Amino acid sequence: MPQFSPDEARAELDRLAPLTDRLAQAFGAAGHSLFLVGGPVRDAFLGQTSADLDFTTSARPDQIEAVLRRLGGPIWDVGRQFGTIGTRLKSERRAWQVEVTTFRADTYRDDSRKPEVRFGDTIEADLRRRDFTINAMAVDLSVPAPTTGPTTAPERAAEAGPTRPGAGRIKLIDPFGGLRDLKAGLIRTPAAPQESFSDDPLRMLRAARFAARLGFRPAPEVVRAMMDLTDRLDIVSAERVRDELTKLLLSERPRVGLDLMVRTGLADRFLPELPALRLEIDEHHRHKDVYEHSLTVLDQAIALERERGQAPDIVDRLAALLHDIGKPKTRRFEADGKVSFHHHDVVGAKLARKRLTALRYPSDQIDSVARLIELHLRFHGYGDGQWTDSAVRRYVRDAGPELERLHILTRSDCTTRNQAKATRLRRAYEELEWRIDELSQQEELDSIRPDLDGHQIMAVLGLGPGPAVGQAYDFLLELRLERGPLGAEAAEAELRRWWAERSSAAD
Repeated sequence: MPQFSPDEARAELDRLAPLTDRLAQAFGAAGHSLFLVGGPVRDAFLGQTSADLDFTTSARPDQIEAVLRRLGGPIWDVGRQFGTIGTRLKSERRAWQVEVTTFRADTYRDDSRKPEVRFGDTIEADLRRRDFTINAMAVDLSVPAPTTGPTTAPERAAEAGPTRPGAGRIKLIDPFGGLRDLKAGLIRTPAAPQESFSDDPLRMLRAARFAARLGFRPAPEVVRAMMDLTDRLDIVSAERVRDELTKLLLSERPRVGLDLMVRTGLADRFLPELPALRLEIDEHHRHKDVYEHSLTVLDQAIALERERGQAPDIVDRLAALLHDIGKPKTRRFEADGKVSFHHHDVVGAKLARKRLTALRYPSDQIDSVARLIELHLRFHGYGDGQWTDSAVRRYVRDAGPELERLHILTRSDCTTRNQAKATRLRRAYEELEWRIDELSQQEELDSIRPDLDGHQIMAVLGLGPGPAVGQAYDFLLELRLERGPLGAEAAEAELRRWWAERSSAAD
C-alpha cells in the first residue's frame, strides 16, 4: 500500500509549481479561481506523480478555452458538454496534458446512463459530487497562500505543511476528510454511499479498482451499498464497464478488486462466469477451488510478465482469469469418485468470446483470448515424454502469434501444492521452450507453410483452382509439420506420389 507522505506532497507540488503558477496567473487575470483537483492531489500525498493534471475552475467552458488559448498550447474540447477543455503545455522540458473543468453539480435520473450536466458555483459542491473522499481534495491555486495561520481545518493545514521556500502553506480544500482517509487507507464517499452509487453506479467498480490499486479497504458502509445497489449497474453502458474492468486488470494487484466485486455480487451483473467458478467443494474434496485457482493463475501471470520485462497485457490477464470458465458447464462426477471437466477448454473459449463481445472488447483481443483458452491444455496433451520435432512444430503452428502469451498462461496454470509435481511441470515446459528455440534456429517455425504454394501445386498437377488444390496443400502442410522442410524437389515427388495414390483409390 502506498504510504501517506506530506513531505512527498510538498516536493511534488513544488515540482508542478512552474506550470500551476502559470495557469493560476492566467485564470486569475481573467477573474477566475483555479484548483488542482482529484488524482494529482491524492497521488502527491502518496508520494506518486501524475502524468495528467486535472483542474477545476469557476470559469465556464468558453471562458476556459479563451484563457487556455492565450497560453499557446493545442486545444481539444471533446468534453465541452461536460465543462472540460484540454490542452498540452510545456514546463521544464516536459509536456503536460492538462484538463480544466467548470465546477460541476451533476444530477442523475434513475434510468439514466449519463449525468445531466449542471454547472456549479463552489468548489465544495464540486468536490461533493466526486466519487471518493481521497479524490475529493483540491489545492487552491488562485488565492495567494497566507504566510501564517491555518488555511483549512487546523489539523489539515498542519498536515499539508509548506510547499516550497517562500510559498507559505498548501491551501488544501478538504471538506470530506480525504486526507484522513488517505492516512487510514480507507475508501469512503463524500456523500452517503447509497446516494453516490445510485447517482453513478460505475463508482462501485471504481471502488474495487482503487482497493486493488492502492491496497485500501472500503468502509463497511461502502461495501453494504455495493451489495444493495448491484442492480443499478445495469444502467451503465458496456463500454464504461469494460474500461473499468480493463483498468482493474492492468493494475498491479487486481485480485483484491476482483474478489470484492465477486463478494458484493457486482460481478454477477457483468461477468457472471467468474463467480460461477466458486464450485461447491464436496465432502471428499475431490476437486480444487476453481475460483481461487483462477485468481492465483492471474497473480502468477502478472509475476511472469514482470519477470520477462513485459508491459501489462490485457489479453494475457483476461486469458488467465477466464481460462477455466468452461468448468462449471462441463463438471461431471465419475463412477470412480473423481471429477472431470472434459472439453472445458473448448467450452470456455466459446463462453469467453460471448462475454467479451457483450463487454465490447475489440475483436482482435477477443480472438486472442479465446484462442489462448482453447489452447491452454495443449501442453498437457503431449504427456511427459520427449518432445519430437513434429510435436514442437504442431505446438508452434497451433499457437501462431499467441505463442509467447501461451507460454505465460501455461506456466501460470500450474498452482499445485505438490512440489515434486510442480517441479516436473516447470522442467517439462522449460524443455519445450528450449526445443522451440532450438528448432527455430533451423526452421522458420513462426511461419510454417508447405514447400510448394498453391500456384506451384496447380502447375505440378495440371489443375485449375478448386477443392483438390486445397486438399493437396493440406497434405503438404501435414508433411511439413511431420518431417520439417523437404525442399521443392522432394515435396514435388511426394505430391505426385500422393496424387497418384489418390487417383488410383478413386478408380
